[in-house]
Amino acid sequence: MVLGGRLRRLREASGLSREQAGDHIRGSDSKISRLELGRTSIRERDLVDLLDLYGVTDTEELDAFQELARQANTSGWWHRDNDWLPKWFDMYLGLEQAAQVIRCYEPRAVPELLQTADYARALLTLAHPGEPEDAIERRVALRMRRQHILDRPHPPHLWLIVEEAALTRRIGGSRIWGAQIDRLLAAARQPHITVQILADHVGGPALADGAFTYLRFAEADLPDIVYLQQLTGALYLDKQADLDAYRAVANQLSVHAAPPEYTPGLLTALRRRQPRIMDQPARREQGGAGR
Repeated sequence: MVLGGRLRRLREASGLSREQAGDHIRGSDSKISRLELGRTSIRERDLVDLLDLYGVTDTEELDAFQELARQANTSGWWHRDNDWLPKWFDMYLGLEQAAQVIRCYEPRAVPELLQTADYARALLTLAHPGEPEDAIERRVALRMRRQHILDRPHPPHLWLIVEEAALTRRIGGSRIWGAQIDRLLAAARQPHITVQILADHVGGPALADGAFTYLRFAEADLPDIVYLQQLTGALYLDKQADLDAYRAVANQLSVHAAPPEYTPGLLTALRRRQPRIMDQPARREQGGAGR
């Protein structure tokens, strides 16, 4: 996306249309559009030809474009899961790895970047009934690997707004749920992680139609992006009107949610007051009543 944005600005500064650029690399205007939007990789020959067309002759600038193209064409660590990973999610993983700020609103469950392996496994088992155990484990491993961005020397700032109802759903049973709340407690004390809890009576779902993630990047050539995951696909919004709307909703939610300094106390109280539940359904005695 960074490479595509820079190529688009060079083309526009040269006064050339996408059709003219496409003809120059023996392609179409739609190919140039995909390149400029970061939707496809670029061949070295096409890059050299486009830079020549746009009048780029400085050796250092040419080398910088070549290095950027090399990085853009390098597969991410998650590509080893391409045999099952949806294409629409592949793009999100790359954006998540590059983000400087990740703001999430989650009304249903603990956000994925702070889930424990057991909690994630319980959720994924519910979401993919009948899927083999090894396939579920691959999904869990991917989710855990994503969380490594929070342990980097310069991690992104993660800002989560979670519905109270999402935290009271004891996914996986009392033991797994309790360990998940402990994980949130530990995360909320880290300087680069902000966790806010939105009380049920505020009505978060009335303010936002559903979960969303707002991504901001250090690289000036990357616009902010709103990610909306659906059952069988995802939307990536980068138009200014959409960004303004979701940023306003995120700000409104953060105002209505409890301040982040209250989060440890709220989580501790939630953990203490919730009654234990059985991790497995009660079995019925043969010939007798259930207990």
